[in-house]
Amino acid sequence: MSYLWSVFTKPWAGLPGAELGRLISGLGFGGAEVPVRDTAYVTPANAEAELPKFVAQLRAEGIEPISVASDLSEPVFAACAEAGVPMIRIMAELGADGYAASVRRNRALLEQAAVLTERYDVQVGVQPHHGRYVSSTLGVLQLLDGLPERFKLVWDAAHDALAGDRPAVTLELGADRLGIVNLKNVHYVRDGRDWKTHFVEAEDGLSDWPAVFAALQQLGYNGPICLTGQYSDPGVPVASHLENDLRFAVTSAAQHPSRG
Repeated sequence: MSYLWSVFTKPWAGLPGAELGRLISGLGFGGAEVPVRDTAYVTPANAEAELPKFVAQLRAEGIEPISVASDLSEPVFAACAEAGVPMIRIMAELGADGYAASVRRNRALLEQAAVLTERYDVQVGVQPHHGRYVSSTLGVLQLLDGLPERFKLVWDAAHDALAGDRPAVTLELGADRLGIVNLKNVHYVRDGRDWKTHFVEAEDGLSDWPAVFAALQQLGYNGPICLTGQYSDPGVPVASHLENDLRFAVTSAAQHPSRG
């Protein structure tokens, strides 16, 4: 079984479904994660009415939605159920009250959402994110420990590297929760006296994508692979970066084919 090569469509968040579907299909993708946010074509407020139509337009162009990036409100769950979107992706934000208190607060929110995951048969995927979020794969797994199986890990290559981890370790530890594998890459650049993250193409960053696919082969993973379309260089169109990265990812995967 081959991977479902998908893309986070945030760079084109304002496009209607048919136009978006044609664009990303033309780039070589077969799947999409759709932002359902106040700044996007589909918002949490209009999701129940608009998401099913939007998803139908994507499918008419050969694109299968793998998830939405949104919040855990009931209208978003209901919209995903109606549209046949299997997952809502979120991140666990940290507040001014510190890490431990933030984790307790996020855990309470996830526990409250458990009834909605069951009512609508929609998964919740939690992604680690460098900075003001739970930033490591292990931190997310701790946050999810003991929750129902519909709560999944969205593993992210760049943020795993920023946390100082290795895919052979974190993918194995997260295998039972693994819902989506995000691919992007990053390194640090000097910004005055400080360092800041700079998102780059696959071959230029801290994450070793061939090592990611070697680990996925060992696990027998055959779920979605999502290129997130995040690049810090504004001088090159996102689509050009994505075409390069998709070629590199497909080549890397071919060297370590899925056994699923």
